[in-house]
Amino acid sequence: MACAVEGIGINLAYGRHSVLADSAFCLPAGAVTSLVGPNGAGKSSLLNAIVGLLPVQSGSLSVLGHDPIKARRKVAYVLQSAKVNDQLPVTVREVVTMGRFADRGILGRLRSSDRAIVDEAIDRLEIGPLVSRHLGELSGGQRQRVFIAQGLAQKAELLLLDEPVTGLDLVSRQRILDVVAEERAAGRTVVMTTHDLSEAAETDHVLLLAGRVVAAGTPAEVLTTDHLASAYGGRLLRLEGGAVLIDDPHHHAHGHDHTVCHDDDES
Repeated sequence: MACAVEGIGINLAYGRHSVLADSAFCLPAGAVTSLVGPNGAGKSSLLNAIVGLLPVQSGSLSVLGHDPIKARRKVAYVLQSAKVNDQLPVTVREVVTMGRFADRGILGRLRSSDRAIVDEAIDRLEIGPLVSRHLGELSGGQRQRVFIAQGLAQKAELLLLDEPVTGLDLVSRQRILDVVAEERAAGRTVVMTTHDLSEAAETDHVLLLAGRVVAAGTPAEVLTTDHLASAYGGRLLRLEGGAVLIDDPHHHAHGHDHTVCHDDDES
């Protein structure tokens, strides 16, 4: 299995605060990997390290065969729309067009091929009717689709998504998940953070974090009662019929009380 991202004994920290300790993993190329774990587990920090925004304190991190900084132009990083200022005086088309700056530079002149790439990204996220509107006029789901389109416009080999469908309407959620599946079918690699274990169960590979790597592998291998109990501790309850209920404070903040998954390995 080829690794798009490989970590060997890596340690990540903000100052003296460790966020990921002595961790080894391989995120497979050409697949969709979900990063799961409780709040503060190190999911977003790992994305920041992959794109070179958070230096590795020790160990080694390889991204597409290179140091994260050298690989940066081959990586598209899409933040959750809630973390982006939606009052920026820019239109939807301008936001998506920014995805071409990685190749052309902010002052670079766009070619007809760049405009075609922007149009394609807009079409794929079904935001054509919104291109002249400003971010502040859009719903949360519409804004998120705009930022995903910007990521696609980079034509990167590796797409990083920070909670891409959290709290979104059903139409936006499904369109984004369909685009993720399309990227995988095209041979590109997608790594996404999520608090939804049922969502993670639909991906190819799962990395379960809790300040360290608790488990890695297929959803069936990782999303077991034992592994989840190790990661979530007292916030995990076993229900009749094999369902696992996780009470995560993150979900309360987004209007969801619980995440439920089923441990198919047990009767």
